[in-house]
Amino acid sequence: GSSKNHQKYFFRHHKSLSRNAEERGSLQNLFQTVVQVSPSHQHFHPHSIKIPGDITLGGLFPIHARGPHGLPCGELKKEKGIHRMEAMLYALDQINSDAELLPNITLGARILDTCSRDTYALEQSLTFVQALIQKDTSDIRCSNGEPPLIRKPERVVGVIGASASSVSIMVANILRLFEIPQVSYASTAPELSDNNRYDFFSRVVPPDSYQAQAMLDIVRALGWNYVSTLASEGNYGESGVEAFMQISREAGGVCIAQSVKIPREPTAGEFDKIIRRLMETSNARGVIIFANEDDIKRVLEAAKRANLTGHFLFVGSDSWGAKSSPITELEDVAEGAVTILPKRTSIDGFDQYFVSRSLENNRRNIWFAEFWEDDFRCKLTRPGIKPDPDKKKCTGDERIGRDSTYEQEGKVQFVIDAVYAVAHALHNMHQDLCPGIPGVCSSMDPLEGRSLLDYIRAVHFNGSAGTSVLFNENGDAPGRYDIFQFQMTNHSHPGYHVIGQWTNNLRLNLEEMQWSGGDRSVPDSICSFPCKPGERKKMVKGVPCCWHCELCDGYQYQVDEFNCETCPSDMRPAPNRTTCRPTPIIKLEWNSPWALVPASLAMLGILATSAVVVTFIRFNDTPIVRASGRELSYVLLTGIFLIYLITFLMIAEPGVVVCAFRRLLLGLGMAITYSAMLTKTNRIYRIFEQGKRSVTPPKFISPTSQLAITFILISVQVLGVFVWFAVVPPHTIIDYEEQRPPNPDFARGILKCDMSDLSIICCLSYSIVLMVTCTVYAVKSRGVPETFNEAKPIGFTMYTTCIVWLAFVPIFFGTAQSTEKMFIQTATLTVSMSLSASVSLGMLYLPKVYIIVFHPEQNVQKRKRSFKVTTTPVSLSETPNP
Repeated sequence: GSSKNHQKYFFRHHKSLSRNAEERGSLQNLFQTVVQVSPSHQHFHPHSIKIPGDITLGGLFPIHARGPHGLPCGELKKEKGIHRMEAMLYALDQINSDAELLPNITLGARILDTCSRDTYALEQSLTFVQALIQKDTSDIRCSNGEPPLIRKPERVVGVIGASASSVSIMVANILRLFEIPQVSYASTAPELSDNNRYDFFSRVVPPDSYQAQAMLDIVRALGWNYVSTLASEGNYGESGVEAFMQISREAGGVCIAQSVKIPREPTAGEFDKIIRRLMETSNARGVIIFANEDDIKRVLEAAKRANLTGHFLFVGSDSWGAKSSPITELEDVAEGAVTILPKRTSIDGFDQYFVSRSLENNRRNIWFAEFWEDDFRCKLTRPGIKPDPDKKKCTGDERIGRDSTYEQEGKVQFVIDAVYAVAHALHNMHQDLCPGIPGVCSSMDPLEGRSLLDYIRAVHFNGSAGTSVLFNENGDAPGRYDIFQFQMTNHSHPGYHVIGQWTNNLRLNLEEMQWSGGDRSVPDSICSFPCKPGERKKMVKGVPCCWHCELCDGYQYQVDEFNCETCPSDMRPAPNRTTCRPTPIIKLEWNSPWALVPASLAMLGILATSAVVVTFIRFNDTPIVRASGRELSYVLLTGIFLIYLITFLMIAEPGVVVCAFRRLLLGLGMAITYSAMLTKTNRIYRIFEQGKRSVTPPKFISPTSQLAITFILISVQVLGVFVWFAVVPPHTIIDYEEQRPPNPDFARGILKCDMSDLSIICCLSYSIVLMVTCTVYAVKSRGVPETFNEAKPIGFTMYTTCIVWLAFVPIFFGTAQSTEKMFIQTATLTVSMSLSASVSLGMLYLPKVYIIVFHPEQNVQKRKRSFKVTTTPVSLSETPNP
């Protein structure tokens, strides 16, 4: 049957395969069928290299490229195929000639071509498992009746390969069923790390998930938190980006702005569309790129067309590495690109080996003649084939590297390490199972695959490049990468410069990095810039790297990254709004205009009052002084003096004593003044009212009675104040609410006494009642003859005082919203009191003082007659008619 039929037949069975013995039995039947159908083993390895040895290793190499439609294989792959395959042969030669490693044991090989195709590779690798199938030969007899002589295929203990991850995945599925360990030198797909599905698979190259981790570490080291990803469609690009996204999600701190896929067959304008899409989140300047060379080149071209040279900051995977082909003629766009490559070294021994290969000394390589023709662009003559006249004939004297260009393929080091890993495992196994026995002993024949796997996973030796070769529990090699940056400026030779390494952790020389135009400072690729002090972060839903900054306004300060809180009432935010600071405390200062004006008025008033008092004392017995009621005048002047004095108490720095005197004197001065005036007006009113009805003078008009009435009226105020003292002892307070404008820089605490606006009004209310009553009496007494008494001056005094106090109320309460409320109110109150005191002083006493001082001739006793004349009409009018 054809190989295709075998393949189909195998896959039908393969769906239900497992590693248990029963199913293995059914597989044996399957392979018996396959083997019996095939007349020779050549069907499975029509092109394979067989190297004899005590122990045989399998090898899988992409000697040829994937063939065009309908054909499994295409053209020869010189580097990825022949170089790598020769590296295995070189490693076997080295091991077999090493007296220390596997002494007395020769390693052989069966090397197959995968043709870069997973299905073809699977078909080829059936060769490796043939020997594990017990064939039932009971019903086969030769014609002479003898049992048949069936050549037993060599047993392959381990397989080196494959290259492509897709091929390794396919082959790993069959090798695990027969417990054949596999060590790959080039497959980097992260899914091969799954130790449940690919438990017999190991690799000497790090998986792409390490590369993704290294790229994430680079992004974080550069301080970026907002990047886009760009992947070529297919296993490499998509799984690389998927690994990067998963690791960044788990680690946190990096957000993906856009995740763009480049289709396998991009249409015209596709790359311009990709650049436009990346520019939708233009803050994400960092672009993580897992793409093939062609796609990288076309992305750079599109960025150049869009005039975005220097905008994007590329972080490229090993497919970009240190290659010049993707950036040719696009160096300015690629400048600053950070790329990554697995740490690799050129193996000098292999170079010497390979350049010395010729058609004579390399007959074991069945593909070498094809390589020779390809490498030297000539044609070999073969019997029965006509020479091609267009191509020159090969002489056989050509030399690799002399007559053709030669550069060692990058994975050669890993092929050698893979072969050595199996050799070291076999060596350790031999020492344990066959101690002191030269060659393969019975304990190793047949060789147990699972046991060999354990030995492979346990190896730890220095590889061909001098770095240690070892495997983790998933069979992965440690990640070792060189980090490059493409730099153009300030260099004698522009190109890729090594700026760091990654071996499970990152070492990056930031000072050696430079960006577009030779800039040394790391450009930003962040969604939102850090908030300034005093600003809180308001996160954007679903994107942890993006936020808006909101200022903590008013009296708020920043508690933490995300919250603002209001400062305590006695504090205001610091200028940077990160803490609160005490609000400055102010009081009314003597040098303030709000204090100077009232104090000046009060000072003048005190001087004037003192002058009046001194004058009255000096002319105590003169008629004018006596006529004005000396005792009440002195009481009234004391009241006026106290009204002026309160100004200084209102301006003075508040303290317990000052507050106590404020309470006491605020209403007392006015109470004394208006009690005395009320007593006077009331006396005049009563005298004249009584005079209308009777000759008998009214009661309580003597000076003593007058003083008694006055002191009774005053005592009401004093009593009220002392009750207030008892209920609320005087104390100072700091008012932070009064001067708390929208701008906290102007906030002030005001040191004041515990007197509210209401308590001030209450304090003055008794005096206002006295004042209003006094005004009423003054109005009633307006008809009294001028010569008799001071009823009219008192009347004028009261009218004016009422006007002053009526003006005071709206000013006092109208300024309640002002920031300088306390100063305005204190000034208004003190000025109003000084004015009312001045009115009283001016109306009642300045005319008298003027006469006493300047017109002493008028200050004489009036004649008795004048008194009679004035009283007779009153007496007569009050005499009853006959």
